[in-house]
This record gives sequence, structure tokens and C-alpha cells, in this order.
Amino acid sequence: MAVLGVLTRRYRLRDIEARHPARRGAKTPMQTISDNPSAPRPDRRSSRPPDVLDRNEREAAPVARGVPIAFLTGAAVAVAAVGAVLAFTGSDSPLRGPCTLFLLLAAPAGALAVALRELEPLGRAVAASAGALAVDLLVAQGMLALHAWSIRGGVTAVLAISLLILVAAGARRPHRGRPAGSGVH
Repeated sequence: MAVLGVLTRRYRLRDIEARHPARRGAKTPMQTISDNPSAPRPDRRSSRPPDVLDRNEREAAPVARGVPIAFLTGAAVAVAAVGAVLAFTGSDSPLRGPCTLFLLLAAPAGALAVALRELEPLGRAVAASAGALAVDLLVAQGMLALHAWSIRGGVTAVLAISLLILVAAGARRPHRGRPAGSGVH
């Protein structure tokens, strides 16, 4: 019973402990951090001059509208298509290697990025890149184990797996059509 007395003995609070804001119900800095991305955050830009805010917002406006993203996506699809054409035709072009490598990395990464839309952008990029490397390595190892290695076969297998990932991601997402009782037939 002596142990319980030591554990439950009351000590007088030190001066700093008695004045601590937490004793009056204030939150500590760690209690104000939220995992919820929609939770209101304090505006950290308020210390900047207004002209800096306006210039930064003007520079960020095209990115918010999606113009550069759409352009980069189109360019990536074009390079991947060139890589597919060069790989399937067996061309001796110096662009065959880089474009085909881009296709082999971008197709599964893009499919995985679509499937992982719930993640934050940086986490989605890291997971999609790692997943693309894993898909490529597993296809290469499987084809080598089966003694069926070919460039065309590898590209076809990676594209088929990427398409399956996209179809699975599309099937998992709920349909956003009209409600069942909307009255329009």
C-alpha cells in the first residue's frame, strides 16, 4: 500500500504551473493542429504588404484555371504516344528509348494517380511514382522468368495493367448521374 501513497500524494503546484493557461482551459499549440483539410486555418499571409499579395495572386491565377496543367498533360500524353508508336513499330530512332521509358513510367503512374485521388498531391505523386516502378519491375521480372521478354510484350503488359488500374478506379467511383426519382425518362 505504500506504493499507492507515493503515486497519489498531492504536491503543491510550482508558481509557473499555477499560472499556466492550460489550467484555465486554454489549448496548447499542438491541440490547435487539425488533420481536417477543410478546417479553418489562420491566415499566415496577413503580415505581407497588400501589393505582394496581389502580385502573387495574379501570378498564381493561370495555374488555378488549369491552363499549364492541361498543357503539360497533353504534352505528356503526346510523348507517351510517340513512345508507344516507336516501340511497336521497332523504329531505330534515337527518340525510341527516352519516349518508351517515359511511356513505361508515365502510364502506370498516371493510372495510379487517378486511383489515389483521395491523397494529398505530394503523397499521391510519391505513391504513384513508386507504384509505377513496382509495376515495371514486376512485368520485367515476370517476363524474364517466363523467358518471354520483348520490348513490345513489355510495353503491352504495362499498358494493359495501367488500363486495368484505370478501369478499377472508375468502377470504384460512384456514378454522379441523375437521382433515381428525378422524373426525366
